[in-house]
Amino acid sequence: QLQLVESGGGSVQSGESLTLSCAASGFTLDYYAIGWFRQGPGIGKDLEGVACISKSDGRTYYADSVKGRFTISGDNTLHLDSLKPEDTAVYYCGAPRRRARIPVENFCQMTRGFGSWGQGTQVTVSS
Repeated sequence: QLQLVESGGGSVQSGESLTLSCAASGFTLDYYAIGWFRQGPGIGKDLEGVACISKSDGRTYYADSVKGRFTISGDNTLHLDSLKPEDTAVYYCGAPRRRARIPVENFCQMTRGFGSWGQGTQVTVSS
């Protein structure tokens, strides 16, 4: 099993930056992608995959809403630049099922069926 622990969230002003970390432990070599997902405030808010990276070839995928502002790295770090109030959400680190080979763009659009999931870290952006 893969354990994921997020850190680095906080409260910032619009335009500022944050870096989120996702510490992975366990059978890390058996998981072929890592992604960052977020769920905004409000009842029924959908889960959104914002940035994902393939562990086998390094390919990345970004949601249109964050393209050019967020950067995911091979160490599972997510750097958030030019933050906007609409980026306010709980950010989760997730992985597909063990040994599941799934295209990174498909993984990033998943909303359930994850193999591993962190506890989340809150990001709040005020205007």
